[in-house]
Amino acid sequence: MRLFLVRHGETDYNRQGLALGRADVPLNEQGRRQALLLAQALAGEPVRAVYSSPLRRCLDTAQEIARRHGLPVEPLPAVIEMDIGEAEGLTYAQVRERFPDLLQRWLGPDPTAATMPGGEGLVAVQERAWQAIQALAERHLQDTVVVVTHNFVILSILTRALGMPLSSFRRLRHEVGAISLLEIDGEVMTLVRLNDTCHLRLQEGGA
Repeated sequence: MRLFLVRHGETDYNRQGLALGRADVPLNEQGRRQALLLAQALAGEPVRAVYSSPLRRCLDTAQEIARRHGLPVEPLPAVIEMDIGEAEGLTYAQVRERFPDLLQRWLGPDPTAATMPGGEGLVAVQERAWQAIQALAERHLQDTVVVVTHNFVILSILTRALGMPLSSFRRLRHEVGAISLLEIDGEVMTLVRLNDTCHLRLQEGGA
């Protein structure tokens, strides 16, 4: 299976630097442009299925991609973003003030030990997301598939695929509107593209 992992387009929360988990925040104007550019970038791929987190920012991004291929968007609840509980919508300064112990664990050597207040931790995110990817790989043995999802979900999938400790997720980066490509052949995982934003930079450069 060729698996395109796509992070949704920009929201106002992303632009303002607010913590964003499961709040159903829509794409902003820039995010809608990014969704169109993602669709254009993937238009030439032999996509057989498009899956999405059930949150609007992903569904709307996925819809633009699926439309180019005459496909429906299939919601995939297991790739919803991490539940960050009471940290939802807060600035970094507000999180530091209200949850100093959490921030200390999150920024420490093992962030996987941190559980969001009233939410979940990275271990739970990786477990549910990885199970979903394995199920897709069994269903789409030779297919090209797109999954539109979120930052922590993508990073947890990539660390697992590359055999990296989950605690090393900060060594990877995945911007809004970016594409990564995994090739999955049984137990063999090959990362072909990582955090590809060339399609977005072309727009910014006026090309």
